[in-house]
Amino acid sequence: MYKEAYDNVQIPKYVDTVTPQYKPKFDALLVELKEAEEKSLKESERLEKEIAEVQELKKKISTMTAEEYFEKHPELKKKFDDEIRNDYWGY
Repeated sequence: MYKEAYDNVQIPKYVDTVTPQYKPKFDALLVELKEAEEKSLKESERLEKEIAEVQELKKKISTMTAEEYFEKHPELKKKFDDEIRNDYWGY
């Protein structure tokens, strides 16, 4: 009697209806995540370079001349030269 009852038990098969609905959204999020990761890594590299430059400048700042500073920042030299040429002294 028990064997017959056990053999007659029908366990329903699980039909996944949720995964097909959310799979495209998940895949799109993975692509977006990869793009964000690449952007983050590039920004990290840029920031690491900037940190190294600032640390180098910090070490040299007490003995650095204006000419040495302007070699690293030619745009500031041009700005100051233009201000001097145009007789603009900031006031």
